Order: sequence, then C-alpha cells, then structure tokens
Amino acid sequence: MNELLDAYCERTGPGWWQEPANTLSNVAFFLAAVAAARRFRESPDLRLSNGWDLALLIVLIFAIGIGSTLWHLLATRWAALADEIPILLFISVFLPSFLHRIGALPLSWTLFWLALFQVSNFVLRSLIPPDVLNGSLFYGPAWVTLGLLVAWLGLRGSPLWREFAWIWALFTLSLALRTGDVSVCEAWPVGTHFLWHLLNAVVLYRLVTALVREAACAPAAQPRQGGVHHGTDFGARAGHGRNAGTGGGA
Repeated sequence: MNELLDAYCERTGPGWWQEPANTLSNVAFFLAAVAAARRFRESPDLRLSNGWDLALLIVLIFAIGIGSTLWHLLATRWAALADEIPILLFISVFLPSFLHRIGALPLSWTLFWLALFQVSNFVLRSLIPPDVLNGSLFYGPAWVTLGLLVAWLGLRGSPLWREFAWIWALFTLSLALRTGDVSVCEAWPVGTHFLWHLLNAVVLYRLVTALVREAACAPAAQPRQGGVHHGTDFGARAGHGRNAGTGGGA
C-alpha cells in the first residue's frame, strides 16, 4: 500500500513535494466546496432535512480535494484510494439526485438507473486495463452518462440543457487535459494534470449549484414544460413516486 506510483509528468522521484502544481491546484476543490456551501446557505427554503443530498455533494467536493492532495503528495496506493473513493461517492450521489430533483423520477427508477451505471462502470473497469488513456477510463462512464443527461434534457425541451451542455463541454476539455498529461512531458515538464484539477473543480461546482438552484426556486412537485420537473424535497419526491407507482426513463 506504500508502493510509490509514478503516474504524472510532474513527478520526478519519491518525496512529498515532487508535484507542486498538481498538489496546489487542489485548492480549487476547496474553493468550489466553500462557494457551493455559500449558495446552499443563501437558499432560504433549503435545509438539511430537504437538501441533505446537496449538502452531501458539497462535503464530497471537499473530500475530493483532500484525497487528491494526499495522492499528489504521497503517490502511494492507499493515497490513490483516498483520491478515487470520494469521486466514486460523488458520482453515486449526484446521479440519483439529478434524476430525482430534475428528472422527477420515482425512487424505483432512480435506483434502477443508478444500479445500471454502477454495473456498467464495474464491467468496463474489469475488462479494460486501468492505464488506458492515462487512467482517464475511470471517468469514461461519468462522461458518457453526463452526455446522455444533456441529450435527454434537450429532447425534453428543458431550458437546463444549455447549462448542462456547457458543463459537459468543460468536463470534456478537462478530461482531455488529464489524458494528455504524459504526452507533453518533454515539451512541458509540469504536465497538464493541474489544469484538470482547476477545470474539474468548476465542473463540480456548477453541477451542484445547478441542483441547489433548482431545488431552492421551484414550487413543490410542480412540473416544468417538457416533462422535466423542478427539484424539491428529495425525501418527499421519493415518497410521492412510491405512492403513485409510476415510472420513467432518463
């Protein structure tokens, strides 16, 4: 678990301070978490009782910053896990939160799509070596899923599709910078991984604040044009979906 893993351009050997740009750029995640928390607090109708999933997402952004900092400081296997686990948890909370708050799906369908994502993610990672695309394959299912959510919003005529399309485009750029890190080592020794941190922090902030805004400004259970609903109380929506016994697809 303490084996040194040399995964990025910037690292030239063992030691705590071999990736200064990659380490310091994690400040962006902490700033994103603080800014998202401020947006949550400024929403008068949001509390932990009806916005616990949003609060958890904000905490997970902070945890991503901690895990990534440890990973780029230590570059060991256990630090790699500290980096990956909060990211997996963020995806696992964001997807059902989106499907429930914006997609207005009942709990049964929300859990179905979450399970399908997790199974697909597990199968992909089991079949393809982890070093493919410089390890960016880890984010492939999330990239595809976010693209599908954008397409679904567009087909439903939701005004949110432009915002999420912008977020997806930014995520695409940040993922390209992460993937291309090792290919620019000779020309640019510091690499491009730190840019992945900076852009991805913006992506996470925009994802969470989009949910916060929808949850805060929408009247309870009122449908939006095109079949997409404004978000409301996560727990209340779940109960409504169970009682109504209806389903949907994302």
